[in-house]
Amino acid sequence: MEKKKNNIILENINNEFLFYENKSNLNILFNRIAFIFFCFVLLCIIYLIQTFHLVNKEINRSINFSSVSLKNHRADIVDFKGQILAKTLLRSVIGINPNLIINEKKLLLNLKIILPDLNLNIIKQKIKKRKFFWLSKKLDQEKINKLRLLGDKSIIFEKEVSRIYPQKKLFSHVIGQIDDSNTGISGLEKSLNDKLKKSKKKVRLTLDSEIQFLVRKELLRAEKFFKNKGSAAILMNVNNGKILSLVSLPDYDLNKRENIKDQRFINRATKAVYELGSTFKTFTLAAGFNENVIEPDTPFLNLKKNIKCGKYPIREYDNNIPSNLTSEEILIRSGNIGSVRIAQKVGVEKFKNFLNKIGILNQIKFDYEEIGKPHSIKWGKCKLATAAFGHGITTTVLQLAKGYAIVTNGGFEINPTLIENNNLKKSKKKILKNKVSEKINPILRKVVSSKDGTAGLADVKGYNVGGKTGTAQKVEGGKYSKIKINTFASIFPANKPKFILVVLLEDTQLSKDYVYNYRNKPGSYKGTPFNTAGWTSVEIAGRIIENIGPILAIKH
Repeated sequence: MEKKKNNIILENINNEFLFYENKSNLNILFNRIAFIFFCFVLLCIIYLIQTFHLVNKEINRSINFSSVSLKNHRADIVDFKGQILAKTLLRSVIGINPNLIINEKKLLLNLKIILPDLNLNIIKQKIKKRKFFWLSKKLDQEKINKLRLLGDKSIIFEKEVSRIYPQKKLFSHVIGQIDDSNTGISGLEKSLNDKLKKSKKKVRLTLDSEIQFLVRKELLRAEKFFKNKGSAAILMNVNNGKILSLVSLPDYDLNKRENIKDQRFINRATKAVYELGSTFKTFTLAAGFNENVIEPDTPFLNLKKNIKCGKYPIREYDNNIPSNLTSEEILIRSGNIGSVRIAQKVGVEKFKNFLNKIGILNQIKFDYEEIGKPHSIKWGKCKLATAAFGHGITTTVLQLAKGYAIVTNGGFEINPTLIENNNLKKSKKKILKNKVSEKINPILRKVVSSKDGTAGLADVKGYNVGGKTGTAQKVEGGKYSKIKINTFASIFPANKPKFILVVLLEDTQLSKDYVYNYRNKPGSYKGTPFNTAGWTSVEIAGRIIENIGPILAIKH
Protein backbone atom coordinates (compact mmCIF):
# COMPACT_ATOMS: atom_id res chain seq x y z
CA MET A 1 0.00 0.00 0.00
CA GLU A 2 2.79 2.31 0.85
CA LYS A 3 4.55 1.45 -2.31
CA LYS A 4 1.60 2.44 -4.46
CA LYS A 5 1.41 5.74 -2.74
CA ASN A 6 5.01 6.37 -3.54
CA ASN A 7 4.44 5.61 -7.17
CA ILE A 8 1.68 8.13 -7.28
CA ILE A 9 3.93 10.74 -5.80
CA LEU A 10 6.59 10.01 -8.36
CA GLU A 11 4.05 10.30 -11.12
CA ASN A 12 2.94 13.66 -9.82
CA ILE A 13 6.47 14.77 -9.68
CA ASN A 14 6.99 13.65 -13.26
CA ASN A 15 3.83 15.45 -14.30
CA GLU A 16 4.96 18.59 -12.62
CA PHE A 17 8.30 18.30 -14.39
CA LEU A 18 6.53 18.00 -17.74
CA PHE A 19 4.45 21.07 -16.95
CA TYR A 20 7.55 23.19 -16.40
CA GLU A 21 9.08 21.91 -19.58
CA ASN A 22 6.05 23.24 -21.59
CA LYS A 23 6.40 26.62 -19.93
CA SER A 24 9.98 26.81 -21.15
CA ASN A 25 8.76 26.30 -24.75
CA LEU A 26 6.55 29.34 -24.41
CA ASN A 27 9.56 31.42 -23.38
CA ILE A 28 11.41 30.37 -26.49
CA LEU A 29 8.43 31.48 -28.63
CA PHE A 30 8.35 34.79 -26.81
CA ASN A 31 12.06 35.31 -27.41
CA ARG A 32 11.56 34.78 -31.16
CA ILE A 33 8.86 37.44 -31.26
CA ALA A 34 11.10 39.81 -29.34
CA PHE A 35 13.90 39.18 -31.81
CA ILE A 36 11.66 39.92 -34.76
CA PHE A 37 10.45 43.08 -33.06
CA PHE A 38 14.05 44.09 -32.42
CA CYS A 39 14.88 43.59 -36.08
CA PHE A 40 11.88 45.68 -37.07
CA VAL A 41 12.93 48.48 -34.72
CA LEU A 42 16.47 48.27 -36.05
CA LEU A 43 15.21 48.58 -39.62
CA CYS A 44 13.12 51.58 -38.63
CA ILE A 45 16.13 53.22 -37.05
CA ILE A 46 18.21 52.55 -40.16
CA TYR A 47 15.41 53.97 -42.32
CA LEU A 48 15.14 57.04 -40.11
CA ILE A 49 18.89 57.58 -40.24
CA GLN A 50 18.83 57.27 -44.03
CA THR A 51 15.85 59.63 -44.27
CA PHE A 52 17.61 62.10 -42.00
CA HIS A 53 20.70 61.83 -44.17
CA LEU A 54 18.69 62.50 -47.35
CA VAL A 55 16.80 65.40 -45.79
CA ASN A 56 20.04 66.85 -44.48
CA LYS A 57 21.57 66.42 -47.93
CA GLU A 58 18.58 68.19 -49.51
CA ILE A 59 18.85 70.99 -46.94
CA ASN A 60 22.54 71.39 -47.71
CA ARG A 61 21.66 71.31 -51.39
CA SER A 62 19.10 74.06 -50.87
CA ILE A 63 21.67 76.03 -48.93
CA ASN A 64 24.08 75.56 -51.80
CA PHE A 65 21.40 76.79 -54.21
CA SER A 66 20.84 79.79 -51.97
CA SER A 67 24.54 80.56 -51.96
CA VAL A 68 24.65 80.11 -55.74
CA SER A 69 21.63 82.35 -56.02
CA LEU A 70 23.27 84.97 -53.84
CA LYS A 71 26.56 84.69 -55.68
CA ASN A 72 24.99 84.98 -59.15
CA HIS A 73 22.29 87.44 -58.22
CA ARG A 74 21.57 90.33 -60.58
CA ALA A 75 18.99 92.97 -59.72
CA ASP A 76 15.84 93.25 -61.82
CA ILE A 77 15.63 95.83 -64.60
CA VAL A 78 12.15 97.34 -65.02
CA ASP A 79 10.55 99.99 -67.21
CA PHE A 80 9.18 103.24 -65.78
CA LYS A 81 5.92 101.51 -64.76
CA GLY A 82 7.73 98.63 -63.04
CA GLN A 83 7.21 96.06 -65.79
CA ILE A 84 10.05 93.52 -65.72
CA LEU A 85 12.56 93.69 -68.56
CA ALA A 86 15.27 91.48 -67.00
CA LYS A 87 15.03 89.16 -64.00
CA THR A 88 17.20 86.57 -62.21
CA LEU A 89 15.58 83.33 -61.02
CA LEU A 90 16.26 79.64 -60.38
CA ARG A 91 15.24 77.39 -63.24
CA SER A 92 15.23 73.62 -63.78
CA VAL A 93 18.03 72.10 -65.84
CA ILE A 94 18.05 68.48 -67.00
CA GLY A 95 20.96 66.06 -67.10
CA ILE A 96 21.56 62.36 -67.76
CA ASN A 97 23.56 59.96 -65.56
CA PRO A 98 24.44 57.02 -67.88
CA ASN A 99 25.36 54.81 -64.92
CA LEU A 100 21.74 54.85 -63.74
CA ILE A 101 20.19 53.88 -67.07
CA ILE A 102 18.22 50.62 -66.86
CA ASN A 103 16.70 50.50 -70.35
CA GLU A 104 18.57 52.68 -72.85
CA LYS A 105 16.18 52.05 -75.77
CA LYS A 106 13.17 53.00 -73.66
CA LEU A 107 14.92 56.15 -72.40
CA LEU A 108 15.86 57.28 -75.92
CA LEU A 109 12.34 56.62 -77.20
CA ASN A 110 10.80 58.70 -74.38
CA LEU A 111 13.29 61.51 -74.95
CA LYS A 112 12.47 61.57 -78.66
CA ILE A 113 8.73 61.75 -77.95
CA ILE A 114 9.05 64.59 -75.43
CA LEU A 115 11.95 66.39 -77.16
CA PRO A 116 11.46 65.75 -80.91
CA ASP A 117 14.25 68.19 -81.87
CA LEU A 118 16.82 66.28 -79.82
CA ASN A 119 19.72 64.72 -81.74
CA LEU A 120 19.68 61.12 -80.49
CA ASN A 121 22.99 60.25 -82.14
CA ILE A 122 24.75 62.83 -80.00
CA ILE A 123 22.93 61.56 -76.90
CA LYS A 124 24.00 57.97 -77.67
CA GLN A 125 27.64 59.03 -77.98
CA LYS A 126 27.48 60.83 -74.64
CA ILE A 127 25.86 57.82 -72.96
CA LYS A 128 28.70 55.58 -74.16
CA LYS A 129 31.21 57.75 -72.31
CA ARG A 130 29.43 56.80 -69.05
CA LYS A 131 29.82 60.33 -67.70
CA PHE A 132 27.13 62.72 -66.53
CA PHE A 133 26.06 65.29 -69.13
CA TRP A 134 23.49 68.06 -69.42
CA LEU A 135 20.57 67.19 -71.63
CA SER A 136 19.23 70.72 -71.93
CA LYS A 137 19.19 73.99 -70.02
CA LYS A 138 16.40 75.64 -72.00
CA LEU A 139 13.30 73.50 -71.53
CA ASP A 140 9.88 74.91 -70.77
CA GLN A 141 8.04 73.77 -67.66
CA GLU A 142 5.61 71.54 -69.59
CA LYS A 143 8.44 69.40 -71.01
CA ILE A 144 10.18 69.30 -67.63
CA ASN A 145 6.99 67.97 -66.04
CA LYS A 146 6.68 65.26 -68.71
CA LEU A 147 10.26 64.16 -68.06
CA ARG A 148 9.58 64.00 -64.32
CA LEU A 149 6.56 61.75 -64.88
CA LEU A 150 8.77 59.18 -66.60
CA GLY A 151 10.21 58.32 -63.19
CA ASP A 152 13.54 57.42 -64.79
CA LYS A 153 16.33 57.67 -62.20
CA SER A 154 18.91 58.40 -64.89
CA ILE A 155 17.22 61.74 -65.65
CA ILE A 156 18.62 64.23 -63.15
CA PHE A 157 16.76 67.43 -62.29
CA GLU A 158 18.82 70.30 -60.94
CA LYS A 159 18.42 74.02 -60.40
CA GLU A 160 20.60 76.84 -61.66
CA VAL A 161 20.51 80.61 -61.61
CA SER A 162 19.22 82.07 -64.87
CA ARG A 163 18.63 85.53 -66.33
CA ILE A 164 15.39 85.83 -68.27
CA TYR A 165 14.04 88.59 -70.49
CA PRO A 166 10.23 88.46 -70.70
CA GLN A 167 10.10 91.03 -73.52
CA LYS A 168 12.42 88.91 -75.70
CA LYS A 169 13.43 91.15 -78.67
CA LEU A 170 11.73 94.35 -77.59
CA PHE A 171 14.66 95.87 -75.68
CA SER A 172 17.56 93.79 -77.01
CA HIS A 173 19.85 96.68 -78.00
CA VAL A 174 19.18 98.53 -74.74
CA ILE A 175 19.33 95.74 -72.14
CA GLY A 176 22.17 93.82 -73.77
CA GLN A 177 23.42 90.36 -72.82
CA ILE A 178 25.32 88.46 -70.13
CA ASP A 179 27.71 85.54 -70.64
CA ASP A 180 27.67 82.10 -68.99
CA SER A 181 29.62 83.45 -66.01
CA ASN A 182 26.80 85.91 -65.27
CA THR A 183 28.81 88.94 -66.41
CA GLY A 184 27.30 91.65 -68.60
CA ILE A 185 28.86 91.83 -72.06
CA SER A 186 26.75 94.50 -73.78
CA GLY A 187 24.11 97.16 -73.20
CA LEU A 188 22.97 98.07 -69.70
CA GLU A 189 23.83 94.58 -68.48
CA LYS A 190 27.48 95.50 -69.07
CA SER A 191 27.57 99.17 -68.08
CA LEU A 192 25.58 98.49 -64.87
CA ASN A 193 27.21 95.12 -64.17
CA ASP A 194 28.61 95.98 -60.72
CA LYS A 195 25.45 97.75 -59.62
CA LEU A 196 23.23 94.88 -60.75
CA LYS A 197 25.38 92.34 -58.87
CA LYS A 198 25.85 94.25 -55.62
CA SER A 199 22.38 95.67 -55.12
CA LYS A 200 19.04 93.94 -54.80
CA LYS A 201 17.23 97.17 -55.63
CA LYS A 202 15.51 97.22 -59.01
CA VAL A 203 16.97 99.43 -61.71
CA ARG A 204 14.13 101.51 -63.10
CA LEU A 205 14.41 102.81 -66.66
CA THR A 206 12.73 105.75 -68.35
CA LEU A 207 11.48 103.46 -71.13
CA ASP A 208 7.80 102.72 -71.66
CA SER A 209 7.18 99.13 -72.81
CA GLU A 210 3.84 99.97 -74.40
CA ILE A 211 5.30 102.82 -76.46
CA GLN A 212 8.36 100.74 -77.34
CA PHE A 213 6.09 98.02 -78.71
CA LEU A 214 4.13 100.46 -80.86
CA VAL A 215 7.25 102.16 -82.24
CA ARG A 216 8.83 98.81 -83.11
CA LYS A 217 5.60 97.67 -84.74
CA GLU A 218 5.66 100.63 -87.13
CA LEU A 219 9.33 100.13 -87.97
CA LEU A 220 8.58 96.49 -88.81
CA ARG A 221 5.69 97.68 -90.97
CA ALA A 222 8.09 99.98 -92.81
CA GLU A 223 10.28 96.98 -93.65
CA LYS A 224 7.30 95.23 -95.18
CA PHE A 225 6.61 98.04 -97.66
CA PHE A 226 9.92 99.88 -98.17
CA LYS A 227 12.14 96.78 -97.89
CA ASN A 228 14.70 98.72 -95.85
CA LYS A 229 17.58 96.69 -94.38
CA GLY A 230 17.54 98.46 -91.01
CA SER A 231 15.92 101.23 -89.00
CA ALA A 232 16.06 103.17 -85.76
CA ALA A 233 13.82 105.42 -83.69
CA ILE A 234 14.29 107.46 -80.53
CA LEU A 235 11.52 109.16 -78.56
CA MET A 236 12.83 111.54 -75.90
CA ASN A 237 11.60 114.28 -73.59
CA VAL A 238 13.28 117.47 -74.83
CA ASN A 239 13.31 119.08 -71.38
CA ASN A 240 15.06 116.40 -69.31
CA GLY A 241 16.57 113.94 -71.79
CA LYS A 242 14.52 110.96 -70.59
CA ILE A 243 14.24 108.42 -73.39
CA LEU A 244 10.82 106.79 -73.59
CA SER A 245 11.64 104.53 -76.52
CA LEU A 246 14.82 103.43 -78.27
CA VAL A 247 14.45 100.89 -81.06
CA SER A 248 16.96 99.51 -83.52
CA LEU A 249 16.20 96.88 -86.16
CA PRO A 250 17.16 94.14 -86.81
CA ASP A 251 17.03 93.01 -83.18
CA TYR A 252 17.38 89.62 -81.46
CA ASP A 253 15.94 87.50 -78.63
CA LEU A 254 17.97 88.09 -75.47
CA ASN A 255 16.96 84.72 -74.02
CA LYS A 256 18.92 82.85 -76.70
CA ARG A 257 22.28 84.42 -75.76
CA GLU A 258 23.42 84.51 -79.36
CA ASN A 259 26.88 85.73 -80.30
CA ILE A 260 25.86 88.60 -82.57
CA LYS A 261 28.77 89.51 -84.87
CA ASP A 262 26.84 90.38 -88.03
CA GLN A 263 26.98 94.14 -88.68
CA ARG A 264 23.30 94.06 -89.62
CA PHE A 265 22.57 93.85 -85.89
CA ILE A 266 24.48 97.05 -85.04
CA ASN A 267 22.62 99.45 -82.76
CA ARG A 268 21.54 102.00 -85.36
CA ALA A 269 20.13 104.35 -82.76
CA THR A 270 23.36 104.94 -80.82
CA LYS A 271 26.31 103.07 -82.36
CA ALA A 272 26.00 103.53 -86.13
CA VAL A 273 27.37 106.81 -87.50
CA TYR A 274 25.64 108.44 -90.48
CA GLU A 275 25.52 111.48 -92.68
CA LEU A 276 22.00 112.64 -91.92
CA GLY A 277 21.52 115.12 -94.73
CA SER A 278 19.15 118.04 -94.52
CA THR A 279 18.27 117.48 -90.87
CA PHE A 280 21.47 119.51 -90.28
CA LYS A 281 19.93 122.57 -91.92
CA THR A 282 18.00 123.17 -88.70
CA PHE A 283 21.32 123.52 -86.85
CA THR A 284 22.62 125.90 -89.52
CA LEU A 285 19.60 128.16 -89.10
CA ALA A 286 19.75 127.91 -85.29
CA ALA A 287 23.45 128.84 -85.35
CA GLY A 288 22.57 131.92 -87.41
CA PHE A 289 19.96 132.92 -84.83
CA ASN A 290 22.35 132.21 -81.95
CA GLU A 291 25.06 134.42 -83.47
CA ASN A 292 22.54 137.17 -84.32
CA VAL A 293 23.57 137.23 -88.00
CA ILE A 294 20.08 136.48 -89.35
CA GLU A 295 16.41 136.69 -88.45
CA PRO A 296 13.59 134.48 -89.77
CA ASP A 297 12.72 137.12 -92.38
CA THR A 298 16.29 137.91 -93.48
CA PRO A 299 16.24 137.87 -97.31
CA PHE A 300 18.68 135.92 -99.45
CA LEU A 301 18.51 137.14 -103.03
CA ASN A 302 19.74 135.72 -106.31
CA LEU A 303 20.48 132.29 -104.94
CA LYS A 304 22.17 130.19 -107.63
CA LYS A 305 21.09 126.67 -108.53
CA ASN A 306 24.61 125.41 -108.18
CA ILE A 307 27.94 126.65 -106.92
CA LYS A 308 31.46 125.23 -106.71
CA CYS A 309 33.64 124.66 -103.70
CA GLY A 310 37.08 123.88 -105.05
CA LYS A 311 36.51 121.37 -107.85
CA TYR A 312 33.30 119.96 -106.35
CA PRO A 313 29.82 121.26 -107.32
CA ILE A 314 27.04 121.97 -104.81
CA ARG A 315 23.56 121.83 -106.31
CA GLU A 316 19.99 122.35 -105.24
CA TYR A 317 18.11 119.09 -104.88
CA ASP A 318 15.13 120.77 -106.56
CA ASN A 319 15.56 123.25 -109.39
CA ASN A 320 12.07 124.63 -108.73
CA ILE A 321 13.22 126.32 -105.52
CA PRO A 322 12.92 130.12 -105.96
CA SER A 323 16.10 132.20 -106.22
CA ASN A 324 14.87 134.70 -103.63
CA LEU A 325 14.10 133.27 -100.18
CA THR A 326 14.02 134.37 -96.58
CA SER A 327 16.06 132.39 -94.06
CA GLU A 328 12.95 130.58 -92.78
CA GLU A 329 11.89 129.72 -96.33
CA ILE A 330 15.32 128.19 -96.93
CA LEU A 331 14.60 125.68 -94.14
CA ILE A 332 10.97 125.12 -95.13
CA ARG A 333 11.93 124.36 -98.75
CA SER A 334 15.17 122.61 -97.69
CA GLY A 335 17.43 124.76 -99.83
CA ASN A 336 21.07 123.69 -100.11
CA ILE A 337 22.55 126.90 -101.53
CA GLY A 338 20.63 129.08 -99.07
CA SER A 339 21.92 126.95 -96.17
CA VAL A 340 25.49 127.46 -97.42
CA ARG A 341 24.94 131.22 -97.47
CA ILE A 342 23.64 131.19 -93.88
CA ALA A 343 26.63 129.13 -92.68
CA GLN A 344 29.00 131.54 -94.41
CA LYS A 345 27.47 134.37 -92.41
CA VAL A 346 28.07 132.40 -89.19
CA GLY A 347 31.68 131.53 -90.06
CA VAL A 348 33.75 128.38 -89.67
CA GLU A 349 34.78 128.69 -86.02
CA LYS A 350 31.42 129.83 -84.70
CA PHE A 351 29.55 127.16 -86.67
CA LYS A 352 31.91 124.43 -85.45
CA ASN A 353 31.61 125.70 -81.85
CA PHE A 354 27.82 125.70 -82.13
CA LEU A 355 27.73 122.06 -83.25
CA ASN A 356 30.13 121.14 -80.45
CA LYS A 357 27.97 122.95 -77.93
CA ILE A 358 24.85 120.96 -78.81
CA GLY A 359 26.76 117.65 -78.79
CA ILE A 360 26.93 116.77 -82.48
CA LEU A 361 30.62 116.51 -83.36
CA ASN A 362 32.22 114.38 -80.63
CA GLN A 363 31.36 111.08 -78.97
CA ILE A 364 28.98 111.67 -76.07
CA LYS A 365 28.64 109.90 -72.74
CA PHE A 366 25.66 107.62 -72.38
CA ASP A 367 24.27 104.92 -70.11
CA TYR A 368 25.93 102.08 -72.05
CA GLU A 369 29.07 101.66 -74.14
CA GLU A 370 27.60 101.05 -77.61
CA ILE A 371 28.03 104.68 -78.67
CA GLY A 372 29.31 105.76 -82.06
CA LYS A 373 32.05 108.31 -82.60
CA PRO A 374 31.43 110.89 -85.35
CA HIS A 375 34.19 110.98 -87.95
CA SER A 376 36.72 113.72 -87.42
CA ILE A 377 36.74 116.35 -90.14
CA LYS A 378 39.14 119.01 -91.32
CA TRP A 379 37.33 122.31 -91.17
CA GLY A 380 37.64 124.90 -93.91
CA LYS A 381 35.48 126.93 -96.26
CA CYS A 382 34.39 123.91 -98.31
CA LYS A 383 33.67 121.79 -95.25
CA LEU A 384 31.62 124.64 -93.82
CA ALA A 385 29.62 124.79 -97.05
CA THR A 386 28.84 121.08 -97.21
CA ALA A 387 28.22 120.69 -93.46
CA ALA A 388 25.64 123.48 -93.74
CA PHE A 389 23.27 121.07 -95.54
CA GLY A 390 24.44 117.86 -93.83
CA HIS A 391 26.89 116.57 -96.41
CA GLY A 392 30.34 115.29 -95.40
CA ILE A 393 29.57 115.47 -91.68
CA THR A 394 28.49 112.54 -89.51
CA THR A 395 26.82 111.87 -86.18
CA THR A 396 24.52 109.34 -84.49
CA VAL A 397 20.73 109.30 -84.25
CA LEU A 398 21.06 109.78 -80.48
CA GLN A 399 23.16 112.93 -80.96
CA LEU A 400 20.77 114.26 -83.59
CA ALA A 401 17.95 113.86 -81.04
CA LYS A 402 20.01 115.65 -78.40
CA GLY A 403 20.81 118.53 -80.76
CA TYR A 404 17.16 119.00 -81.75
CA ALA A 405 16.12 118.90 -78.09
CA ILE A 406 18.51 121.73 -77.21
CA VAL A 407 17.63 124.03 -80.09
CA THR A 408 13.89 123.59 -79.40
CA ASN A 409 13.68 123.48 -75.56
CA GLY A 410 14.79 127.06 -74.98
CA GLY A 411 18.50 126.39 -75.43
CA PHE A 412 19.02 124.32 -72.26
CA GLU A 413 21.61 121.55 -72.16
CA ILE A 414 20.23 118.03 -71.68
CA ASN A 415 21.88 114.65 -71.43
CA PRO A 416 19.95 111.73 -72.94
CA THR A 417 19.37 108.94 -70.42
CA LEU A 418 17.65 105.59 -70.09
CA ILE A 419 17.83 105.43 -66.29
CA GLU A 420 15.16 107.00 -64.10
CA ASN A 421 16.29 109.72 -61.64
CA ASN A 422 19.60 110.30 -63.46
CA ASN A 423 18.81 113.96 -64.06
CA LEU A 424 16.90 114.91 -60.92
CA LYS A 425 19.86 116.54 -59.14
CA LYS A 426 21.16 118.36 -62.19
CA SER A 427 20.15 121.98 -62.68
CA LYS A 428 19.40 123.29 -66.14
CA LYS A 429 22.24 125.05 -67.89
CA LYS A 430 21.38 127.46 -70.68
CA ILE A 431 23.87 127.10 -73.53
CA LEU A 432 22.11 128.97 -76.34
CA LYS A 433 21.06 132.59 -76.49
CA ASN A 434 17.52 133.72 -75.81
CA LYS A 435 14.84 133.38 -78.45
CA VAL A 436 16.69 130.79 -80.60
CA SER A 437 13.92 128.25 -79.89
CA GLU A 438 11.21 130.90 -80.22
CA LYS A 439 12.41 131.53 -83.77
CA ILE A 440 13.21 127.99 -84.85
CA ASN A 441 10.11 126.14 -83.57
CA PRO A 442 7.48 127.93 -85.70
CA ILE A 443 9.63 127.32 -88.77
CA LEU A 444 9.86 123.60 -88.02
CA ARG A 445 6.10 123.60 -87.72
CA LYS A 446 5.80 125.15 -91.19
CA VAL A 447 8.04 122.42 -92.65
CA VAL A 448 5.20 120.06 -91.72
CA SER A 449 2.10 122.22 -92.09
CA SER A 450 2.76 124.43 -95.13
CA LYS A 451 2.30 123.39 -98.76
CA ASP A 452 5.95 124.17 -99.47
CA GLY A 453 7.25 121.99 -96.64
CA THR A 454 8.79 118.55 -97.10
CA ALA A 455 7.07 116.74 -94.21
CA GLY A 456 3.34 117.14 -94.79
CA LEU A 457 2.67 113.44 -94.20
CA ALA A 458 3.51 113.93 -90.50
CA ASP A 459 0.87 116.61 -89.93
CA VAL A 460 -1.10 114.56 -87.41
CA LYS A 461 -4.22 116.42 -86.34
CA GLY A 462 -4.14 117.67 -82.76
CA TYR A 463 -0.41 117.21 -82.13
CA ASN A 464 1.07 120.33 -83.76
CA VAL A 465 4.02 118.42 -85.19
CA GLY A 466 7.13 120.20 -86.45
CA GLY A 467 10.34 118.79 -87.86
CA LYS A 468 12.88 118.46 -90.65
CA THR A 469 13.59 115.78 -93.23
CA GLY A 470 16.97 114.51 -94.35
CA THR A 471 17.82 112.30 -97.33
CA ALA A 472 21.43 111.20 -97.70
CA GLN A 473 23.59 108.53 -99.33
CA LYS A 474 25.45 106.01 -97.22
CA VAL A 475 29.23 106.07 -97.37
CA GLU A 476 30.76 102.63 -97.94
CA GLY A 477 34.46 102.05 -98.45
CA GLY A 478 35.10 105.78 -98.48
CA LYS A 479 32.67 106.37 -101.36
CA TYR A 480 29.03 107.36 -101.61
CA SER A 481 26.83 104.38 -102.44
CA LYS A 482 23.30 104.20 -103.80
CA ILE A 483 22.00 103.20 -100.35
CA LYS A 484 19.61 105.84 -99.02
CA ILE A 485 19.55 107.04 -95.41
CA ASN A 486 16.14 108.64 -94.89
CA THR A 487 15.66 110.53 -91.62
CA PHE A 488 12.97 112.67 -90.04
CA ALA A 489 13.53 114.59 -86.80
CA SER A 490 10.22 115.76 -85.38
CA ILE A 491 9.12 117.74 -82.33
CA PHE A 492 5.66 118.02 -80.81
CA PRO A 493 3.83 120.09 -79.86
CA ALA A 494 5.80 122.67 -81.84
CA ASN A 495 4.40 125.66 -79.92
CA LYS A 496 5.82 124.25 -76.67
CA PRO A 497 7.96 121.19 -77.47
CA LYS A 498 7.91 118.28 -75.07
CA PHE A 499 8.99 115.35 -77.24
CA ILE A 500 11.51 114.71 -79.98
CA LEU A 501 10.98 111.70 -82.26
CA VAL A 502 13.70 110.74 -84.72
CA VAL A 503 13.00 108.02 -87.30
CA LEU A 504 15.75 106.65 -89.56
CA LEU A 505 15.25 104.10 -92.35
CA GLU A 506 18.33 102.60 -94.00
CA ASP A 507 18.37 101.39 -97.61
CA THR A 508 14.72 102.03 -98.45
CA GLN A 509 13.12 101.05 -101.77
CA LEU A 510 10.17 102.46 -103.67
CA SER A 511 6.85 100.78 -102.89
CA LYS A 512 4.18 100.54 -105.58
CA ASP A 513 1.64 99.13 -103.11
CA TYR A 514 1.86 101.62 -100.24
CA VAL A 515 -1.23 103.79 -99.81
CA TYR A 516 -0.70 107.27 -98.35
CA ASN A 517 -3.69 108.77 -96.58
CA TYR A 518 -3.08 112.50 -96.40
CA ARG A 519 -3.43 113.88 -92.89
CA ASN A 520 -3.71 117.58 -93.70
CA LYS A 521 -6.01 117.33 -96.71
CA PRO A 522 -8.61 114.93 -98.15
CA GLY A 523 -7.60 112.03 -100.35
CA SER A 524 -4.97 109.34 -100.67
CA TYR A 525 -2.12 108.37 -102.96
CA LYS A 526 -0.90 104.89 -103.93
CA GLY A 527 2.73 104.14 -104.61
CA THR A 528 5.92 105.84 -103.41
CA PRO A 529 6.89 108.46 -106.03
CA PHE A 530 10.34 109.34 -104.61
CA ASN A 531 12.80 107.48 -102.41
CA THR A 532 13.20 110.37 -99.98
CA ALA A 533 12.61 110.93 -96.28
CA GLY A 534 9.45 112.91 -97.06
CA TRP A 535 7.81 109.78 -98.48
CA THR A 536 9.25 107.16 -96.12
CA SER A 537 10.52 108.23 -92.69
CA VAL A 538 7.96 111.05 -92.42
CA GLU A 539 5.10 108.66 -93.11
CA ILE A 540 6.30 106.20 -90.46
CA ALA A 541 6.85 108.98 -87.92
CA GLY A 542 3.32 110.21 -88.55
CA ARG A 543 1.90 106.76 -87.89
CA ILE A 544 3.96 106.43 -84.71
CA ILE A 545 2.74 109.78 -83.36
CA GLU A 546 -0.87 108.82 -84.14
CA ASN A 547 -0.49 105.59 -82.15
CA ILE A 548 1.51 106.81 -79.16
CA GLY A 549 -0.05 110.26 -78.83
CA PRO A 550 -2.96 109.19 -76.58
CA ILE A 551 -0.56 107.27 -74.29
CA LEU A 552 1.77 110.26 -73.99
CA ALA A 553 -1.15 112.54 -73.18
CA ILE A 554 -2.27 110.31 -70.31
CA LYS A 555 0.96 108.97 -68.81
CA HIS A 556 3.73 111.40 -69.77
